[in-house]
Amino acid sequence: MLSLRALWRRHRRKILVATGVLGSGYILYKLYDAHKRRLTDLERQLASERQNDEFIKAQMQIHFENIQRISDTTTLPHAMHYLSCRIADDLDLSQPTDRLMKGKGQPNSLSSSEKLELWNQLKILSFTRMVVSIWAVTMLSLYIRVQVNILGRHLYIDTARGLGSSHLLEDADLIDRDDQQKFLASADFLANYGLPKLISDMQTAATEVLKAKQFRDFFNTTVLHQTIMQILDMFLTMGSPHHWVESLMPEDPRLYKLATTSSSDKTNPAEFTKFDQLMVETREVLSRYH
Repeated sequence: MLSLRALWRRHRRKILVATGVLGSGYILYKLYDAHKRRLTDLERQLASERQNDEFIKAQMQIHFENIQRISDTTTLPHAMHYLSCRIADDLDLSQPTDRLMKGKGQPNSLSSSEKLELWNQLKILSFTRMVVSIWAVTMLSLYIRVQVNILGRHLYIDTARGLGSSHLLEDADLIDRDDQQKFLASADFLANYGLPKLISDMQTAATEVLKAKQFRDFFNTTVLHQTIMQILDMFLTMGSPHHWVESLMPEDPRLYKLATTSSSDKTNPAEFTKFDQLMVETREVLSRYH
C-alpha cells in the first residue's frame, strides 16, 4: 500500500493527464460512433426516399399512360366523331346545293341574282364549315391533351401523398373516379354547348374575308391557305384575347355540372369540388395559348 501511495504521489500528475486523455479519447470515439450511426441512418433514409420516389414516378407513368390510352382510344375518337356530326348538321350545305342543282335542271326557276346569292351563300358556308372543322378539331385535341396532363399530375400527387412522400406539401382531397369521368366527359362541351357561338363568330369572320374574293379569281392551294389563315386571324381578333376558350369549356364549371346532372344530384350546387378545381386549372392552361 505504501508503495502504491508513493507511486501515486510521484506520478499523480501523469496519471491524471493519461486518464484525461483516455477519457477524452473515449468520449470522442463515442461521439464519432454516434455521428457515424446518424450518417448511416440518414443515408439509409435518403436511399429509402429515393427508392420511394422512383416508385412514385413509375406509378405516375403508369397512371399517365392509362389515361393517355383512354384518351386516345375512347375520349378523343368519340369526341371527334360527335363533333364532326354536329358540324355537319349545323352547317348543312344541302339546301343551297339542291336549289342550285334544281336551277341547273330548270334554267327558268332561278334568276341571275338568286343564283349569285346562292353561290355566295354556298361559298361562305363551305369556308365556314372547313375552317370551323379545322379549328374545332385542333382545339378539341388540345383540350383533351391538357386534360390528360392535368389529370396525370393530380394522380401523381395522390399517389405520392398515399405513399407519404416528403416532397409533397399539398393538402387536398383525392380525385375519385366520378370526378375523373366528369372531367374527361367535359370534352363534349364544345359539341353540345359551344358550337353555335363558334359557328356564328367564324361565319362572321368568313363573310368579312370572302367579300374580297370573287368567283373568277385565281385559286390554288397557296391562296386557300392564305384565305383560311385570314379567316382565323379575323376570328381571333373579334373579341377578347381568349374568347375562343368560352366555346371549349364553361366559364363557371358549376353551371356546366348543373346542366349535365339530374335534378336529384343538384343538392349542393355551390360546393367547389375537385372537378371544379380541375376545370379551373384547365382554363388557366388554355388561356396561355393565343
